[in-house]
Amino acid sequence: MASGLVALLDDVAGIAKLAAASLDDVTAAAGKAGAKAAGVVVDDAAVTPNYVTGFTPDRELPMIWRIALGSIRNKLVFLLPGALALSAFAPWGVTPLLMLGGGYLCFEATEKVLEAFSGKSHGDEDAVSGPQDPATLEKQKVSGAIRTDLILSAEIMAIALADVADRPLLVQAAALAIVGVLITVAVYGAVALIVKMDDIGLHMAKRSGATTQSIGRGLVKGMPVVMRALSVIGTAAMLWVGGGIIVHGLEHFHLTPIPDWIHHAGKAAAGGVPEIAGAVEWLVFAIASAIVGLIVGGVIAAVMHAIHHRRKSAA
Repeated sequence: MASGLVALLDDVAGIAKLAAASLDDVTAAAGKAGAKAAGVVVDDAAVTPNYVTGFTPDRELPMIWRIALGSIRNKLVFLLPGALALSAFAPWGVTPLLMLGGGYLCFEATEKVLEAFSGKSHGDEDAVSGPQDPATLEKQKVSGAIRTDLILSAEIMAIALADVADRPLLVQAAALAIVGVLITVAVYGAVALIVKMDDIGLHMAKRSGATTQSIGRGLVKGMPVVMRALSVIGTAAMLWVGGGIIVHGLEHFHLTPIPDWIHHAGKAAAGGVPEIAGAVEWLVFAIASAIVGLIVGGVIAAVMHAIHHRRKSAA
């Protein structure tokens, strides 16, 4: 009896160690994959607050909650099964899919740059014409935000998949699910805080105490600056991430002149300041990737604008 109990305990201990190792593997995979998606996350957090602008304060958090639920549904119900199917049956398609997504990021970022210099918007597919009741307008804005999130979430999941494609399928599924949930919580938690920060500032400005009032007024005055800064950071992140994906894709397909040039430029710059060589090399890669992204985005934008004008002329 005693020996049987000892054997059972040994089996339980073995299973526990295996489960712990699997959990460590999933956690490590999720952490690595999530870090690679950081640039898209920055843009997601920068874009979303615009969807609740113009609504009464009591509707802002409910709208963000609905958008967050839609984002979770996008990632876990639609994108996760698709990513696993791609990994299982067509792993060769991961890099081309990433490059397509990178091209889209470059295009969107380039459009924002063109808008900033020209002062003209290339159009908002979620814009509405005519008077709308608040409930209908809110529904349309939430739907538009969820559609935009689907594109960004697809890129996040593709980036994460590329980093865990060599792991067992169950580890891939768990890592992608963790990345999807944690990124959604982080993004929309940050969005909720950003959106309500001016209300927090107003509340503090009405409190007693000169210091509290001063901080409150600073928050109210500073939030427009923060929103503009987020827009710039989000655009830069899109160019860096999109361009970087394309550079890595070219390297994957052995189209190495551009990746080699960027690599050598980073090494040369880092050699001049060995104390911070890693940071300098990363910065050179980020800047070069953003330049590549701007060029790719410019080409795509030119083609899209030409198609749009041709269709408009034909109509």
